[in-house]
Amino acid sequence: MPVRPLHTRPWWVATVSGMASYIDSAAITGFSTSLVILRAELGLEEWQVGAAAASLTLSIAVGALVGGRLGDRFGRRPVFTVTMMLIIAAAVALILAPSFTVVIAGAVLLGFATGADLPVSLATIAEAATDDNRGRLLGFSNLLWIIGIVANTLLASVVGDWGRLGAQVLFGHIGVVALLVLLGRLTIPESASWTTAREERRAGIATVRADRSRITDLLRAPYAVPFLALMAFYALTGLVANTSGQFGTYILVTYGGATVGQAALIALPMIPIAVLGYLWFMKIADGPRRFLYFQIGAALMIVSKLVVVFAGLNIVTYAVSALLAALGGAFAFEGIMKVWTQEAFPTLLRSTAQGAIISVGRFSAAGLAAVTPLLLQSGVVAFYLLLTAFNVVGLGIAWAVFRRRTAPAIDTEASADPEATGTAPVTGATS
Repeated sequence: MPVRPLHTRPWWVATVSGMASYIDSAAITGFSTSLVILRAELGLEEWQVGAAAASLTLSIAVGALVGGRLGDRFGRRPVFTVTMMLIIAAAVALILAPSFTVVIAGAVLLGFATGADLPVSLATIAEAATDDNRGRLLGFSNLLWIIGIVANTLLASVVGDWGRLGAQVLFGHIGVVALLVLLGRLTIPESASWTTAREERRAGIATVRADRSRITDLLRAPYAVPFLALMAFYALTGLVANTSGQFGTYILVTYGGATVGQAALIALPMIPIAVLGYLWFMKIADGPRRFLYFQIGAALMIVSKLVVVFAGLNIVTYAVSALLAALGGAFAFEGIMKVWTQEAFPTLLRSTAQGAIISVGRFSAAGLAAVTPLLLQSGVVAFYLLLTAFNVVGLGIAWAVFRRRTAPAIDTEASADPEATGTAPVTGATS
């Protein structure tokens, strides 16, 4: 059966490709819940639980780095097809895992495949879109990420007490979704942008999209500034977001005098608030006010941690902080990072850059998570000052680089390569 070009059905492409974000969040939350079950069922020791959790996180980071590059070298379609197959294999291994060794192997495979899929899927979405809907389609992947968390949380609430069978259901959920996504992706052809860039490169046609394909090009003008800025922006703000998500309950219970139940009650309404924020971002992501919303979101993110710095940590201040962070993050965190990244680089560098940015962010988050409990011993106020500093620096870098709106590289890449023609290079930063 013939397949239609990507641009003729952008929402189908955005949904099927964006499910990478759903699987990412479902894999992280599902594996975390399943480890609690497997610890008892397989008799895992504490260090084994920690090693398994770390292996998933680090494998996602490595996968994003490798998968992004493979997507630019060999095409979007081969990579995002193979990654789904690997995720299915990983889910089967984890369902049947008889020992710690198989759990580790399954975690590494699941993390690597999930990470490798993310940058390639985002590039596929961007290349199926136009200037009128690219931000909206990329923002939809954030919504799918939240849905993955909700779906997995609801499933865990039902099967969490089923013992080994409960863990198998959680892994089975990931495998079944990956299978459905794989079937959907078989209907998606290779990106026309990637195919054209490859053909021009083979023919020796000196366009930007054909010539700019080496990793070293990311460290040269005009791409070095947006590349390094996006890497710093996402890594630093990601440190704050990951800490809040991973240690929020721990911090509030240990240092804020709350119970686990009270902490959960605060976290629960943040999900619909985040969903509303993402929907709002999708509405404005392709319009002229996008950077204005980024600035408002950045201010909210910075203030969110200062609330605890100046008013101390308790249930009320934590709730206010979480609310401000949820609203601000919708406009000044991962969503806008994806849009800027997809717009700032030409086709044969697009998923490479996206993968590197995601990878550095995940590695950084894993590093801070390892020492967060120790840093908190120095005092909650000092720790929240550190988080504020991360936000200020990361958001400040993004503001400085992207405040001037210029022609996106994705729109100018068909032009002649300025290095070949001797003309001035095009810029890669857009607001």
